[in-house]
Amino acid sequence: MQALLVFLIVAALSLLASSRSLLDPGRFPALAQLAASGLLFLVFGALLGPSILGVLTARNLESLRPLVALGLGTGGVLLGLNLEPRLLRLLPRPVYAAAVAHAGTAFLFVALPLSVPLLLSMGLRPLVAVGAAALLGAAASLSSGHFAVLGYRNGRLERARGLGVALLTMMDDAVGLGVLALGLVLGATGNAAEGLGLLGLTLLLGVACGALLAFLTYSLKDLAEQTTVTLGMVALVGGAAAYLRLSSLLAGVACGATLALIGGRTAERVARALGRVERPTYLLLVFLVGCHVHARDLSAWALLPAFVGLRFLGKVLGGRFAQRLTAGVLDLPPRFGYALISQGGLALCLVAEYVLLVPGSLSQRVLDVVAVGAVVNEMLAHGAFRQVLAAEPRSTPSQDTPSSGDAGVAA
Repeated sequence: MQALLVFLIVAALSLLASSRSLLDPGRFPALAQLAASGLLFLVFGALLGPSILGVLTARNLESLRPLVALGLGTGGVLLGLNLEPRLLRLLPRPVYAAAVAHAGTAFLFVALPLSVPLLLSMGLRPLVAVGAAALLGAAASLSSGHFAVLGYRNGRLERARGLGVALLTMMDDAVGLGVLALGLVLGATGNAAEGLGLLGLTLLLGVACGALLAFLTYSLKDLAEQTTVTLGMVALVGGAAAYLRLSSLLAGVACGATLALIGGRTAERVARALGRVERPTYLLLVFLVGCHVHARDLSAWALLPAFVGLRFLGKVLGGRFAQRLTAGVLDLPPRFGYALISQGGLALCLVAEYVLLVPGSLSQRVLDVVAVGAVVNEMLAHGAFRQVLAAEPRSTPSQDTPSSGDAGVAA
């Protein structure tokens, strides 16, 4: 019954988000921007969750955890499929150094200072507090390149520079996933050795499911059968990991990476099948993450300005480092750091996974800070990206013109 209620709510919100009159960028630019990024569903989830209106209770959210695991597993497989070995081998070393520079700078700017209040205010073991601070840093290190993509599509940003921004924002996903793995090793069991063993079991589960999916879809030719088998195996990855109290997101990444390593038509078929459900799954997951937000946690609100401010400084400074490292290798905008302010959906996936596997007041506070921070950073990103466009030379609009809603967001 709870799942049906959630699906009906998400369907109603989808109709609302597709209303051009209500979400006209000229009339309501903030709503149009949040709708384009999907974070409008996060806001609605927080409003309908237990901490505000209470349409969905805490017991409802507990029974909906399998849906969260399914969304995390699907997102993980999609991330793993992007780890194409042939493409990764072609990238020069300065590109990797630039990705580590801009993501690592933001990570250090957030994780180190915020570890102090977490350690002092909650009286936790140092390893647990460090793991929570690391998750805040991992969420801060992630960026979304959708502003750059929209910018070059409407001709306001050079195509090479827009693709350069998108490439580096995709590569920082590896930093976030690595820190999630570290945070789970330190905090899931309280014993680093046991946590490392659980991480190995998670990756082994993902590799096994990826190999099985490749075997099952190898000889299939019917599109409906391919889609059914693919979705069933992706559900198996997330469900098995959740049942074993493992990370559905990391298991999905291992599954997708296995398929990418196998390559060929198998990976293309799986990516095509998952592409049909990617956006609905993402919106459902974002809505459920929003429902878990505790809007009345004053301590989280106290940490929020530090999280947003330190992340902003880290991204701007990290962008400068990245520009120096990729000089002559990758064409980036003059104010590259300002193009990295938008946070992206993977940050929400990281903290949702952390709450599921390391339940408690500390992980809940991390989720609250990151979820609200994602909305604030999305609003800041609009003005910050204007700084990027202001430094760009005027160019003729490209033929690939986006919709009016996309143009309004990129403006």
